Amino acid sequence: MTTTQDDIEDSSAPLVEHLAELRNRLMWSAAAFIVAMFTVYPFAMQVFNILSRPICNVLAGMGQNCQLVLISPQEGFFVAINISLFGGLVLAFPIIAYQLWRFVAPGLYKSEQNALLPFLIASPLMFFFGAAFAYFVVLPMAFNFFLGFQQFGSHEDVAKGAEALKDAAAVPGIVFQGSAQEYLGVTMKFVLAFGLCFQLPVLLVLLGKAGLIGSKGLVTMRKYAVVAILLLAAVATPPDVISQIILFSAIYPLYEISVILIRRIEKKREAQMRADGTWVDEDAEDGEGAA
Repeated sequence: MTTTQDDIEDSSAPLVEHLAELRNRLMWSAAAFIVAMFTVYPFAMQVFNILSRPICNVLAGMGQNCQLVLISPQEGFFVAINISLFGGLVLAFPIIAYQLWRFVAPGLYKSEQNALLPFLIASPLMFFFGAAFAYFVVLPMAFNFFLGFQQFGSHEDVAKGAEALKDAAAVPGIVFQGSAQEYLGVTMKFVLAFGLCFQLPVLLVLLGKAGLIGSKGLVTMRKYAVVAILLLAAVATPPDVISQIILFSAIYPLYEISVILIRRIEKKREAQMRADGTWVDEDAEDGEGAA
């Protein structure tokens, strides 16, 4: 039996249709991102003021004014652009996720759609919780620690003026004068790192529900998971031990929570299969094989 040219063209038609649909979904996603980016741009400085509250609160507690400097003339513009890109992605994420769902959903069974939809809802919620945890908890702790290494000259030395400068025992002043762009980069890195790392239970539970991983396997791999989380914390956060410890302390409990959730899924699956009469006890089979 030979394959004609018409058969080849007919078989390639679905692929062309899928590629065309993918192009349309990507175009809608890109358009949503661009519109969201230009929507955020006029409010870039207001967003920056919100993002700067953690360090401003810490500086206020130390009796200092919250002043970030622009090292170069164009730095303020790039700060606004970075905020627009970051805010545009966050604002357009629901539309992008919807377009992704519309592309994937037709290829899934109804039961698969019902199983996947809760995870698509949980993913942005967990990202929000991770970002909020970084903003309200991690950043104030980190800035309070880092800015604690400042050093101020005593009021007595200031009153003495020139005489204090001649004194070899005078204490030099070490005061924070941060770059606006550098601060924005550190803050966004923390927020994104924690938001993405909080996706861990969503990913593990999804794999567990699909039967690709099990709770026993996660318990066995716990020591390797600890090392992997430490490496992830070292890559995702700035090069300091405190940030890595904080990120590890936040992610590892999520790993243990994932084990508990997957164990519950396995119990429900076992109960359903026992009710249907399709359950096979692997431990009993292994025992019979050994005997």
